Amino acid sequence: MTAMAPARTEPDLSFLLDHTSHVLRSKMSAALAEIGLTSRMHCVLVHALEEERTQAQLAEIGDMDKTTMVVTVDALEAAGLAERRPSRTDRRARIIAVTEDGARVARQSQEIVDRVHREALATLPGGDRDVLLRALKHLVGDGLAHPVEAPRAARRARQAK
Repeated sequence: MTAMAPARTEPDLSFLLDHTSHVLRSKMSAALAEIGLTSRMHCVLVHALEEERTQAQLAEIGDMDKTTMVVTVDALEAAGLAERRPSRTDRRARIIAVTEDGARVARQSQEIVDRVHREALATLPGGDRDVLLRALKHLVGDGLAHPVEAPRAARRARQAK
């Protein structure tokens, strides 16, 4: 005797969000690769340009472990796009400083990211784009703002900063 699967009473929100996120990340990765960047490199450059930030702060923003962050900054340094420097406010801390070439590449990569987002949203009919963005912002700000404790931790999504 074969057991019957339970009937769904709600749309599979986890699948819908995970699938769209995965496809969007793959498109972003392919587009940024055209200028020699990874999504992580883009994240570090853009957030390091916003204000003086340490490697640890940038790792938190980009949801990177220490090893991944070191590899990412090493790649940015090797490409001449960023460098580690002492902080102006705390001489014990080292920050990631973006070079002039890095700032130019960050502007270019942000244009690419914006284009990928714009193209994804352009597939929606009429006013659905604004409705989707408003609904997602509401979920991120309220209903799905914070993860809950669980016996097995779920991987944390990158934080918007």
